Amino acid sequence: MSTAVLILPTGTYRADDFIEAGRSLGVDLVIASEKRHASMSSEGFIHIDSRDLHRSAEAIVQAGDRRPINAVIPVDDAGAMIAAIASQGLGLAHNHPASVAATRNKAILRNVLNEHEVPQPTFELAAPSSDTVALAEVVGTPVVLKPLSLSGSRGVIRVDHPLQVPPVVERIRRILAVAGQNPNELVLIERYIPGREIVLEGLLVEGALRVLALFDKPEPMDGPYFAETMLVTPSRLHPEILEEVETVATRAVRALGLREGPIHAKLRIHGSRVAIIEVAARSIGGLRGRSLHFGLLGTTLEDLLLRHALGMRVNTHREDIASGVLAVPVPSAGTLRTVNGLDAARAVPGITEVAVTIPPGTYVIPLPDGARHLGFLFARAGTPLEVETSLAAARNELEIVIIAD
Repeated sequence: MSTAVLILPTGTYRADDFIEAGRSLGVDLVIASEKRHASMSSEGFIHIDSRDLHRSAEAIVQAGDRRPINAVIPVDDAGAMIAAIASQGLGLAHNHPASVAATRNKAILRNVLNEHEVPQPTFELAAPSSDTVALAEVVGTPVVLKPLSLSGSRGVIRVDHPLQVPPVVERIRRILAVAGQNPNELVLIERYIPGREIVLEGLLVEGALRVLALFDKPEPMDGPYFAETMLVTPSRLHPEILEEVETVATRAVRALGLREGPIHAKLRIHGSRVAIIEVAARSIGGLRGRSLHFGLLGTTLEDLLLRHALGMRVNTHREDIASGVLAVPVPSAGTLRTVNGLDAARAVPGITEVAVTIPPGTYVIPLPDGARHLGFLFARAGTPLEVETSLAAARNELEIVIIAD
């Protein structure tokens, strides 16, 4: 029996999906996490601290002294770093830690892509002492301001005039402090690129990028905040544009030196120009992976990732049907009392699942200050338009009750 270490962040939505995939494959899963999840009781467990990457990786390597470990699989960005370092120590196929580190820091990412002339927004970096008005004028407004170390659109804010930049930078620094990050880190100021946004979900196999899915974002991503709500695949964009999307993404991962495992990339399309917005050495976040199935048997994304990590043959052909997911954003700050209309949402034609991921009684905060979604809606249908219509209709059935404090 093969053994795989699965690095799970505390509070992840995806623990059960990966554990179920491991069981279906007959894989002995060892869970590396900061806290033992309820579903981990029958599995091996390695305690890690995501704030100490090298010590966490060493704990996994030491576990390999007691039992053979065939793969180390991350779920999130911090896990990707730990997996790269641990896999290097175990002699497994892996991405170089420096390559993964570049995807976790937006300044390094932008500089590496710039050195390799990969299309991306023009940008500047703002230190606490910087004249952010002048930097915004150099970049050209509108601009998008981003913290370097946060993910999931947290702290990402569009600004249309240079004089509006300083207070927004200060707001981002407050968000960083609340998130437990360094509030004095550099802030990225990049040119806003209008147009459509597309998500590429891919898998690197010995340096070759296999595209698993191309997701359209049917709802405008114009700001000032950038909650990623609806994703629908296959893309309805012109094949020539999609070919350029794949080309630019391939150039980006090669520039970064990434060679193995999942890739999650976001790109903007303005006219005929395709530009990289983000590259991550991980799979799609939250429960969104449930929208993807592969091959004739409908293999899940988690199953596919486990198979690849263990050196097994994988079928990366997505099922021949349209599918999509809608992440339900937090509409306002306060205590979540309930979400009404769940049965009505489930009854919408095309809807396959409605999942609420935050329990009642939880204090919630919307983007860009917060970092969580209330839940996820999933749909499958004959065409992308039908999927989009089903997701929108199901969302309209929901009544989110939040009590402001």
